[in-house]
Order: sequence, then C-alpha cells, then structure tokens
Amino acid sequence: MAVSRIQSNDKHIQNLAAIVGGEHSILYHKEDLIAYDCDGFTLHKHLPKAVVFPKNTEEVAKLVKYCSDNQLPFLARGAGTGLSGGAIPINGEVIISLVRMKRLLSVDLENRRAVVEPGYVNLKLTNSISDKGYYYAPDPSSQYCCTIGGNVAENAGGAHCLKYGVTTNHILGLEVVLPSGEIIEIGKKGILDTPGYDLLGLLTGSEGTLGIVTKIIVRILKKPEAKQTILAYFDKVSDGSQAVSDIISAGIVPAALEMMDKIAIEGVEAAAFPVGHPKDIEAMLLIEVDGISAGINDQINQILDLCKKRNVREVKVAKDEQESNRWWANRKTGFGAMGAISPDYLVQDGVIPRSKLPEVLDRIQKVSEEYGLRIANIFHAGDGNLHPLVLFDARIPGESEKALKAGSACLKVCADAGGTITGEHGVGIEKREEMRFVFTDEEIMAQTNIREVFNPNNLLNAGKLFPTPARCMEIKKEMKVSHERKKVGTT
Repeated sequence: MAVSRIQSNDKHIQNLAAIVGGEHSILYHKEDLIAYDCDGFTLHKHLPKAVVFPKNTEEVAKLVKYCSDNQLPFLARGAGTGLSGGAIPINGEVIISLVRMKRLLSVDLENRRAVVEPGYVNLKLTNSISDKGYYYAPDPSSQYCCTIGGNVAENAGGAHCLKYGVTTNHILGLEVVLPSGEIIEIGKKGILDTPGYDLLGLLTGSEGTLGIVTKIIVRILKKPEAKQTILAYFDKVSDGSQAVSDIISAGIVPAALEMMDKIAIEGVEAAAFPVGHPKDIEAMLLIEVDGISAGINDQINQILDLCKKRNVREVKVAKDEQESNRWWANRKTGFGAMGAISPDYLVQDGVIPRSKLPEVLDRIQKVSEEYGLRIANIFHAGDGNLHPLVLFDARIPGESEKALKAGSACLKVCADAGGTITGEHGVGIEKREEMRFVFTDEEIMAQTNIREVFNPNNLLNAGKLFPTPARCMEIKKEMKVSHERKKVGTT
C-alpha cells in the first residue's frame, strides 16, 4: 500500500511506514495503540508512538537504524504475555512487533536442532515435530501463545525446567539486530562451548535491552520412552513442602514437581479445567517422572512411599495419558484462574532454597495478613521457584498500591531467605527497585556498563531491568577523577 495514504503529518510515522511497506504494517492512531500500552503486567500503562510490523530481519535492521539515527526510543515486542512490564513503552517508544516473523525455518533431527523466527509460538514447535518423536522442552504456562523470541528475552522457564533447564539451556545460536542497526550472528553453526565470551548467555535473559533477536537456533529433544504423573494431597503445607525436599534428597529428579496451596486450588477448580481437588486440602503436589521404561516404576513407588511418610491424605498415579493431561491442564490455568476468584491479581516470581520452603510460605502468609490481601501460592517446588499471587480489587482506592507493596514484600522474603527476585518472569519495570534486594550499587553499575557497550544511547527499551543506583553517578565520578589523576601522575 502506498505510503501516501498514511494519515499523519508526522514525518517519522511516514518514514517508518515506508520501511515496512505502508499503512497495513503500522499502527499510529490512539485507538489502535491502546492495545499495546502494557503487557501481562497491567498496573502500568503507556502509549507507544507507533507499532510497526516488520516481515524480516532486514526490515528490523532498517527500523532500528532509523530510530537510532533520529533518537527515537524503541523496543521489541512478541505476544505481550510477559508478566514484568518488559514490553511496556514507558518512554513513548516505537514498538517493533515481531509477530509477523513467525516461521519455522528448518528442522535438523540428525543434529537435534531447529531454527525459528522470534514470533514463532512456543507450543507450535513441539506440535510441529511431535509426530517425529521430538519436542521442545521449555514450557512456560503461556506456551500456547507466548513466542520463542519473548522466551529468549526473559529466559523463560516452565514446569519442566527442574530436569531440563530454562530457555538458555536450549539456545544454540542467535541472529541479533544491535541498537545501531548492525546484524550479528552468534553460534550460527549451533555448536556449544565455542571460544570467547558467552554472548548467548549474556543476550538470553537480557530483557530486550541489548539487541533484538530475529532468528533462533534451538535444541530439540527426543521424547522419553515413558512418562508417569502423580497427584498428592496434603492436609498441611509443611508436609507437602517436606515431601518435596525428601524426593530431591532421595536422588530423584522428576521432570516436574509442582505445588499449589489452598487458595490456588480454589482458583483452578473455579476456572476452565476443574478436576475435583478436595476443597479443604492445604497443599497439592503434581509430580511427573520420565525416562526409560525399565526404571520408571521404581521411581514412582519410591515417590509414593516418601509422600506417605509425610502424612499424605491421598496419592495417586494417573491411570492414562488423558487423565495426566487433565491434571496438567488444570495446573497450567493457575495464573489465569485467579480471575475466577478475584477481580484482579498480581503475579510475583521469586526463588528460594528448597529447604526454606516451609519457612518462606509461613512468612508470605504473614505478608498476606499485614496487607489484608489474600495470597495464593503456585510454584515450581522442585527448583524453589515461587509464584505468590496477590489478589486485590483495583476498584477499591489504594488497593492496587497495596498489592504492589505486598508483592515487593514477598520478594524481600525470598531474598532474605537466600534466594532472589525472579526465576523466569524477568525484572522489567515491576522489580527494578527490588534489584537492590540482591545487588549493591556497584554491582548494578557493573551490569549497566555492559548495557552501555551494546546500547550506548540507551534508546532500546530504556528504563527496564535496572534501577538507577543512588550512588552510581558518584561512583562514576570517583572513577573518572581517579583515572585522570593516574594520567597526570604518569605524564
């Protein structure tokens, strides 16, 4: 479509449209931009300047170079399912939406890898190779709609990361557009442990602040021979928590080890996929074991015995794949299900040592009591990744602010227990200040110095991931003065 039909006098809108092919590849009217004013973190909303939809890497590079040359802030966006505000245009950015770059480019079963564009939906990859006996392991709860490019940006996890790791463990190569518009390839041959710095590790989880990923080489896995799912109900959270530690201590590494408390169970039973969990139960474990057929029954029997030793009310093995899928569908609705029991909710994402689980859950209950808000707990218990869900009603004045404070308090509990403030959702704008719970100003400055190497003008997704350290400028001035003194002393 001809660019002349763009109904805007803004030269930047006209020029951006020219890069991507006209009015059908750009949004710039307010009524269209409202859909892009936030991601899954809805407590902050800001309108972008425009949303553009490139079709390939070259168009992304041209958009980035134009924004860079004209000092326009910009950011990349996938499906918008992120939960920490990483794709919110807080500076009125030009949003570069990657949803049209959604192809599965190649599958190499011999070398167990696939190449996808960033807008390719996570679950589609497994569905595309399942008939060949393969799958893609990272499985965030939003896998039916989240994109692999977004997973790379946030280093997404999922229920099965206990055994198989998070996204970074499955990335073999990246094509990246740097903030200057330059295109680089890292690990393009898909070979791990190459010489030099681990740029794959640095870029994966950098939350869209160092570059825009336009192509991804991922590891794919052969389906396990056998798989079994166990469901266990406990009358006490402490018994369920101790059963988690017992299973791991016994040397068993389940593919997944999930836990929900009473409020979370209330939510999932009120939502789309109820399975009949007891209403009075305090804790539920969902455990999946996979591997070679020969030894899987021994692991199942050992887990059953360990649960029984911790006063389990009922423990059962799924009778078939259909029942297992029902249990998992119920669990996967966990976050969204909170909408069935609360007008609004805030998802948090902290990590703790497994041994501290009973203590931390007790302290989170005290946070709930202090702020007068119910907090449901859904978590990847096997690796200590907690998801406290703060339930509130935004229609009540001050309750949104109270929910944010309660969420921050939950993260402080995790940090104080020797853990950290995110395991898979990222920092975004939601947890910027909470970075101080785990890093000093000097450590934050060291990381922002890395960002400045890639993103020197700070036009790409500015204001995300890091707070501005209170002493940062003082530290930099001290370093500069010290450096100048050394220069004077040597001349």
